[in-house]
Amino acid sequence: MAAVMAAPVAALRAWSEAVARAETAAREALAATAPLLDSLAALAAQMRAAQRLPWDATALGAFPELRARLWRKQRGAAEALLEQLGQRREELRAVRDAVGAAGSAVLRLVEEQGPTELGLAAVLRRGPRCPSLADVLEGLQDVERYYRHLYLEIKLLLQRLSLDSLADVEALPQCWERILERYKEDDVVQDTLLKVSLFVENHHEVSCSPGS
Repeated sequence: MAAVMAAPVAALRAWSEAVARAETAAREALAATAPLLDSLAALAAQMRAAQRLPWDATALGAFPELRARLWRKQRGAAEALLEQLGQRREELRAVRDAVGAAGSAVLRLVEEQGPTELGLAAVLRRGPRCPSLADVLEGLQDVERYYRHLYLEIKLLLQRLSLDSLADVEALPQCWERILERYKEDDVVQDTLLKVSLFVENHHEVSCSPGS
């Protein structure tokens, strides 16, 4: 049995390493996104204030080019922030792709071995401290779904951004926090990493035991 499980165990160990790297990259990308959104929202508030300012009724009315120059400067700064946000989005896309590729590699290997080689009983067998291979594979799909949905929500949020709708841009930090709160409450990544660790550890002990 230990020999039959050797390939899935090795693939799951590689999956854990890939997901640990991806999780670190996701945390860094998310942490870097928040201040960019705060800066963009503050800039949008300034741009709206400049639009409402009665320029002609103030001393600034003597400098008609000033209004246009200020608007160009603010818009250029906003576009630079949007570009940086696009880079963070691409980092999250890379996380989604890396997690998906790692999970697909494990599932493909298990499918290639199939029930004939692995045996249905072995796939479903649980121990006191060890989840079944079926449990672990289900967890891998949950983790892939978690990162796919996280990326999709953030992608849609950023795609809807338009400097022609400054009120929406100003509300970005609140929208962002709502997304993060939903995903912070989901422990699927840590839970699955623990499942995989227990599974790998258990089968390592079995393979090292006498008579295995």
